[in-house]
Amino acid sequence: MSLFDSLAGSLLGSIGTGGAHPGLVNEVLGMIGGGQGGGLPGLVRSFESQGLGNLIASWISTGKNLPISADQIASVLGRNQVHQLAAKFGIAPEEVAERLTQLLPQVINGLTPHGSVPDSDALQEGLSLLRSRLGA
Repeated sequence: MSLFDSLAGSLLGSIGTGGAHPGLVNEVLGMIGGGQGGGLPGLVRSFESQGLGNLIASWISTGKNLPISADQIASVLGRNQVHQLAAKFGIAPEEVAERLTQLLPQVINGLTPHGSVPDSDALQEGLSLLRSRLGA
């Protein structure tokens, strides 16, 4: 089983147990893949600017992932973005932030198996493979 199969299985399992909203998974993949936020390098910069670079660095590294709180998620992504996601999916902003505390580290960790941010082409390839396995 490939790394992306394992990550997709884990994500599908968390969706099945109510740990992640399917649309929220797609939003996270979009954040990491680029768009207005600058993709994974942009997320790293956002974490660093909030003084939380050590958290995202732990998810990228091959070591243990450090936990993040819902308040820290809202701080990095912006409360406005959390509220927009909540409105889009019909769930409370607090619930969106809480679900992202599990989802974001899991996806970033799975997409960075060698302990570094992959180049743009490799990252896009990984995201495409993950989306295809998730049926997204």
